[in-house]
Amino acid sequence: MNRSLVVALVVGLLQGVFEWLPVSSEGQVTLYLTVVEGVPATTAARFSLFLHAGTALSALAYYRGTVRGTLADAVGWRPTSRRPSGWRPTQALDWSPERRFLVAATLVSALVGGAAYLAFDALVDAVTGGVFVALVGLALVGTGLFQRFAGRAVERRTAPTLVDAVLVGSLQGVAVLPGVSRSGTTTGALLLRGHDASESFRLSFLLSIPAAFGAGALVVLTEGVLALSPASALVALAASAVVGYLTIDALVRVAERASFWWVCVGLGLLAVVGGLFVPA
Repeated sequence: MNRSLVVALVVGLLQGVFEWLPVSSEGQVTLYLTVVEGVPATTAARFSLFLHAGTALSALAYYRGTVRGTLADAVGWRPTSRRPSGWRPTQALDWSPERRFLVAATLVSALVGGAAYLAFDALVDAVTGGVFVALVGLALVGTGLFQRFAGRAVERRTAPTLVDAVLVGSLQGVAVLPGVSRSGTTTGALLLRGHDASESFRLSFLLSIPAAFGAGALVVLTEGVLALSPASALVALAASAVVGYLTIDALVRVAERASFWWVCVGLGLLAVVGGLFVPA
């Protein structure tokens, strides 16, 4: 089999599995491409962002009922009457707290994510090779410690608020940086805000759908898919979507019940040490 296709299948498998675990799928794919395949760090990191579009398809299919309802509400919103005080949209007032959270957090995520992507470009242009690998490792360690702290929170809330949306949307935007686990930080933030684990993971993955599609499109428009040929990139994207859909239910259940902070810290420390042996 063509070597490029083998790499495509491997990174698709990694993305499809690790996306549902709070260990930074972006960090793992970037480290694999950089350390094992010798892909330049900048190219590997951008390709790992592109692959998120595949698991976004998985999440879209898995949560299609909720997504359909949210879109139906948005399309059905109309200013239906003219009054002295101005146009009054009626249906917007009927949105559930969850749907308001998803819309607000997505907007915040887009703003913060855009700024983080610019910072990411500056970072990868400034550091390469072993230094970059070590920085990804440090981000993984930080993510793991944050999860450890968040796991001790006490459940006390039932519905997401605007404060939750701003906090979670901001963290999702920052997760553009490789090694920062999107699911780990966003679910951790919701746990700290008092939401239970099951609801935190569900909201996190619903929120990931527009963000992942946006990140994938941004990479293609600005950089292209440089790590692999276009055909192999499509294979990797398809593999991540298929594997992601087949594993999402089981792995989310595992992530809800098991503690992964130590996995993040362990992988991060290995990356920090490994960075010493990766040439600049």
